[in-house]
Amino acid sequence: MAREYTISAGGITLANQAVTLVFLNPLSPGCSIEILRCWISQSANVTSVQQRVQLVTQVTAFPTLVSATPAKMKITDPISEIVGGTAGAAGTCGINASAEGAGTKSIIIEDAFNVVLGYQWVATPKEIIRLNAKVAQGFGLHLPVAAATLTNWAFGVTYAEIG
Repeated sequence: MAREYTISAGGITLANQAVTLVFLNPLSPGCSIEILRCWISQSANVTSVQQRVQLVTQVTAFPTLVSATPAKMKITDPISEIVGGTAGAAGTCGINASAEGAGTKSIIIEDAFNVVLGYQWVATPKEIIRLNAKVAQGFGLHLPVAAATLTNWAFGVTYAEIG
């Protein structure tokens, strides 16, 4: 049975650049991960403006991140195989990249949202994004252009560990 975890943050100030909000990379060898939900919102102002967003995979070199610890969705589950880290390496996750790294980002989903309303992507069963443990790439929730307002962002990714 799948174990589910969330990596999230709130009240975050973003760098004035394209920025990966959440990045996670499966442990190799280890379990595969399935991306179930991604969300973004901000509470800094009420100015209606559009913001581009991408769901991506990325191979080395990975973003430079702030370490974040995944939270269990079911209290009786074990801790995640993925742990907090700053380099995007296999088996780690982090938030709010200060540098994007030179690795190629492969866009899975390209979208845009109104920052007043926020963004939410929930996978239907046939749309679940799966990263196998044996592939050397991670998943990112990414803003490809700088946000107009940089303060008070909240965001996250819910994922399942399979196998």
